[in-house]
Amino acid sequence: MKKTITMVFLAMIGLINGQENLNYQQPSGEILKLADYQRPPSVSMDSKREWMIFSYRDTYKSLEELNQQEMRLGGLRINPITNISSSMTYITNLKIKKVKDKDETQVKGLPKGAKIAYTTLSPDEKKLAFTNTTEKGVELWVIDLASALATRLTADQLNANLGMPYLWYKDSKNLLVKTIPKDKPKLIDSSKDLPTGPIVSTSDGKVSQNRTYQDLLKNPQDEINFETLTKADLKKVNLNGEITEEKTADIYTGMSFSPDGKYLMLTTIKKPFSYIVPLSRFPMTTTIYDQAGNLVRTVNEVPLTEIMPKGFSSVRTGKRNMTWRDDQPATLVYAEALDGGDQNKTAEYRDEIFTWEAPFTTDPKSLFRTKQRYSGTEWSNSNYAVISESWYDSRNTKSFLLDLNSGNSRMIEDRNFQDVYNDPGQFFETKNEYGRNVIDVKKDIAYLIGEGFTKDGQKPFIDEHNLKSLAKKRLYTAQVSGVKESIIDIMDIEKGEILVRQESATQYPNSYKKNIKTGKVEVLTNFENPFASLGKVYKEVIKYKRNDGVDLTGTLYLPAGYDRKSKKEKLPLLIWAYPTEFKDKSTAGMNTQNPNDFTFPSYGSFIYWVTKGYAVLDDAAFPIIGEGKAEPNDTFIPQLLANGKAAIDAVDQLGYIDRKKVAVGGHSYGAFMTANLLTHGNDFACGIARSGAYNRTLTPFGFQSEQRNYWDVPEVYNTMSPFMHADKMKTPMLLIHGDADNNPGTFTLQTERYFQALKNLGAPVRMVLLPKESHGYAAKESILHTLWEQEQFLDKCLKGK
Repeated sequence: MKKTITMVFLAMIGLINGQENLNYQQPSGEILKLADYQRPPSVSMDSKREWMIFSYRDTYKSLEELNQQEMRLGGLRINPITNISSSMTYITNLKIKKVKDKDETQVKGLPKGAKIAYTTLSPDEKKLAFTNTTEKGVELWVIDLASALATRLTADQLNANLGMPYLWYKDSKNLLVKTIPKDKPKLIDSSKDLPTGPIVSTSDGKVSQNRTYQDLLKNPQDEINFETLTKADLKKVNLNGEITEEKTADIYTGMSFSPDGKYLMLTTIKKPFSYIVPLSRFPMTTTIYDQAGNLVRTVNEVPLTEIMPKGFSSVRTGKRNMTWRDDQPATLVYAEALDGGDQNKTAEYRDEIFTWEAPFTTDPKSLFRTKQRYSGTEWSNSNYAVISESWYDSRNTKSFLLDLNSGNSRMIEDRNFQDVYNDPGQFFETKNEYGRNVIDVKKDIAYLIGEGFTKDGQKPFIDEHNLKSLAKKRLYTAQVSGVKESIIDIMDIEKGEILVRQESATQYPNSYKKNIKTGKVEVLTNFENPFASLGKVYKEVIKYKRNDGVDLTGTLYLPAGYDRKSKKEKLPLLIWAYPTEFKDKSTAGMNTQNPNDFTFPSYGSFIYWVTKGYAVLDDAAFPIIGEGKAEPNDTFIPQLLANGKAAIDAVDQLGYIDRKKVAVGGHSYGAFMTANLLTHGNDFACGIARSGAYNRTLTPFGFQSEQRNYWDVPEVYNTMSPFMHADKMKTPMLLIHGDADNNPGTFTLQTERYFQALKNLGAPVRMVLLPKESHGYAAKESILHTLWEQEQFLDKCLKGK
């Protein structure tokens, strides 16, 4: 008999008193029709644009899937039986087709009840590998694209607890896999054991800035279990399933072959482990091996990193960002901080980038120095590289075109990274002789693909970029009437062939091959709109101003059939938003919304409610600005209130709404926003806050985009915390939270304690805790019930039902 899980809800608004025992509910038919739909497949392609791979998955998980065994160790959440992440979302079916063909082909031989993950094309792009999770573990499979036939290569003994459990060899005939060691010890269940002593942590007096983390190791038993679950043997398996031993058990967290395939770089986690930071900051050693498996050199040793300087532009000391250089056979590239990793120190140069050529018998060579923090290098198939740096406090990003022959560099980008109007776009890349993605340069010409946001709307583009003169020429601007056209890739620039995705408010996104010289368009996919009932809904991007002149936008939805001319009926309004921090008003006011974006309703917005007679302002702009030396959060509350009032005023001035019947909602930081709007203002009749944090003293070393700690600015933390002002909150509010929230800073305890404070102070509030759910809700039962809760709440508050 299937087990029924009962949810516990706490009371509000006179519905009931005390606790309510309630089974999962479903929303009304109009909302259920939209929420209970079949998700179209996602599509990927090979680099030559010859093959299309269609990946199908269920629209939602089931509660039974969330009810699996789980261990939380070192920042991981894993299933100790199957040895893969407990939050993995699986593909259930695969189909393929050649781009030139009309119909896709069902892949034959897939495992029954497939749970597919980690799909990767072979270097020659003739095979597709994937994992399949059984009741006992993880298997490795491979698909031959030409025959569309799937074959199992290994038993269910792979170790995917640290992510990707395999790696293709350069020859496309073999794979390196992580497997469960044969002598794996049993896990320790200490839940019923009497402790042998206390848990002790110490500090050596050094200052650090560690944020709150979830799922950390807590005791010696956790350390043992972490090591047991993450250790793996490395084995080589060929396409016939024949296996040979490569490396014995270790905690392998990184594996990569050099571009020429002659060297293997392995990164392993070492002891001591930590109880205050996750595994990404545990000690690590990186070593290089040759094709025979012999150790060439240890190239990096990173100690336990529990102490970090304050600031988002601070980094650890030592070699970091170590990767293979894409344009050479076997050369490493990495950065080292010149300022001790501390952004608060004055320094002319912050980072130095080095290259180190195999077999690593000579010293590394300096390549470049950055005056801000190094953020990456793009290599090319020519004698150029693009090196980027950024600095969070100023939101500045710079990119330099480096001539690898002369060593000369020229700046090709210098902007606020939130300035979307001046974003030059991304360089078009191709695969080089080593099968690595690099900037495609022919006769000193490269190409940029941009999203094309402007004050007059979105206009995606392709630019020709002359790397000698740095001159740019616009080759194409996407301007299809009534349609949003996104440029995905360049297929053949000489012929004018590009890959695009087209969509509109009622046209589901589909892929097309387009010739920008002839205008010819060839359909590659033809997915139907699963939300046809929204076809006659009115949609408009509205623009308005805040009281200080900042430009704001939001996407307005009105019910189908609503008389926009007479405006006799005044609708209740729902506003969904999420605050974003900026350093200047100009970037804060930039518009990134497109009225031709496909209308995709989800539990993450209020769009469903347009079918229930509500007006909806979705993704309303809520910028929080701190110009000059001021930080955005110094004036968080007044700016928040100004954003909310401006949004209501804008829709009210259009004549559509009853401004006394307006609700606001948000998830995570949007929930924090909602609680503050209801606490400090009176513009909203009610609010819905999902999976938020309400007491910032519980995140004392920074939160969201706040770098200062509580002791730097206690007044900011206290003023921004709605928990500290719970006595002022008298507006109806619905609090929803997953009881297994995995997001740093939004522990479920945040909602539980906030509810207790509000309830005891007499606020009209209802709390809903969703069993087994993390920060984002996944189970169908949970999502449909969340929609039901919101529907009941909004109808009562705004329609008096």
